[in-house]
Parts: sequence; structure tokens; C-alpha cells
Amino acid sequence: MDRLGLIAGGGDLPVRIVEACRAQGRPVFVIRLKGYADEALASADGADLALGEFGKCLDALKKARCGSVCLAGKVSRPDFSSFKVDFKGMTVLPGIVAAAKQGDDALLRQVLKVFGDAGFAVEGADDILGGDETLPAGPLGAVSPRDMDRADIEKALRVARAIGDLDVGQGAVVSHGLVLAVEAQEGTDAMLERVASLPAELRGVAPQGVLAKAPKPIQERKVDLPVIGVRTIELAHAAGLAGVAGQAGDLIVIDKPGVIAAADRLGLFVWGEG
Repeated sequence: MDRLGLIAGGGDLPVRIVEACRAQGRPVFVIRLKGYADEALASADGADLALGEFGKCLDALKKARCGSVCLAGKVSRPDFSSFKVDFKGMTVLPGIVAAAKQGDDALLRQVLKVFGDAGFAVEGADDILGGDETLPAGPLGAVSPRDMDRADIEKALRVARAIGDLDVGQGAVVSHGLVLAVEAQEGTDAMLERVASLPAELRGVAPQGVLAKAPKPIQERKVDLPVIGVRTIELAHAAGLAGVAGQAGDLIVIDKPGVIAAADRLGLFVWGEG
């Protein structure tokens, strides 16, 4: 197996990718993005670099003999006016800034092009983690949607795909047919916290309502598939929702046993639309 170069942002996904590589016996070199990467990655073979240090990043990956790269984890959009870059960063920054004006997906594609032009293959997190880490069709756990939940699932997925088509976000919350929230730059956790603060008459009598996440139809799937984890389940419960749904095979489930345990304990369904 060739060595994987992991460009690690925040959250649990990069940690899971490192664990998967180790279980597969695959060597991995981690570029820990400063201010984002989880402390759990500190002991991994790698380097700590800032977002704009493209030259140092490419040099480190080549020196480590990485054949491919994977970009994973949360990274907020930088303020390009104060963006600190190295020499290579200066050469690619105009293209990145221009792409950023077209939306997040265009920005990600431009970043991937930098690595592709340098000779690296690009792998998706779901390819590395395998099918066991994506949402299967049907219920994940002991709880299934009620008849009253099915319409909310269908509408929430429809809304999530619609905002994804506009490159806005990947998630939506619907309760008794009412759209309570759509995800934008704040991310899923903040959206669910916002839902929890809405008046009870909007949210309905708990448990009611669904969080649905779907990949953007236009997005680069190797970088930005939607993700849920235990925290998602806990926040959905705190918001009074009945469950979480996604398109089967198109949603990464971080710590699947933990997600199942949390959902069963809290009485939420996790549903894969087949």
C-alpha cells in the first residue's frame, strides 16, 4: 500500500482515518492544520502547518513518499485579506480566491487541483474508511421512523438537496412539514443548537422533526461528504427531534457503535433512505 498523506482539519473524521489506516497496515503521514487538527493526531507521523503553507505541505508529502492525499475535517473559510502564505501559496492563491467567490465547492475543487497538479492522487474519506462507515439503508439501531416521521424525512432530504444545489449547505431540519432550519456556514452543530432555541409551538411536541443531511449535488465527493457522529445525535435529541436521516451510502457515520448506542438510549431513529 502506498503512503497516504492526510490533510487534517478539525473533528473526529481525520482521527478515524488514521485509525483505519493503522488497522489496514497502511502508512499515513498527517499534515496537521494549525488551529484545526485534533490533539489526538499529535503523536502521528506528520507535520504541523498553516493553511497557506502549500509549498511546505507539498514538500513534506513528497519527502514522506506519499502517493495520494485525503482532505478531511472541518476548516473554516479563511480571511484571504490576511491569509499568510509561503511562496507556493502565493502562486496558487489567486486561483483559490477566484474559486472561493463561486462557492465552497469551487474552492474545494481548486484546492484539490493544487495537489493533483503536484502529482498526488486524491482519495475520499469514505474510500479509506470503507462501506462499514457509511449509513446503510433502513434503520441504524433499534428505533425506526414512525409513519408521521416519513413525510418529514422526505421533505428534509429534498430541502437539503435543494440548498446543496445552491452550494449553501448539506443539512435541513423539518418538523411536521415545517422547515425549521437549513445549514449554512455555521455547520450542523450550531444549526441544531439554533433549532433547540426555537419556540415549542414551532418545533412541535417532542420527539418530533428530522435532521436530514445530503451531499451537495455539485460537490466533490472526495472531500466533503456529510458526516454525523455521537454529538449529532445528542444535539438532535436536545432540539427535541425524533431522528436523523440521510441517503444510504452518502453519509459518513463516525463511531457507528457509539452512534447506535446513543440513538437507542435517547430513543432517536437514524435512517438511511435507500
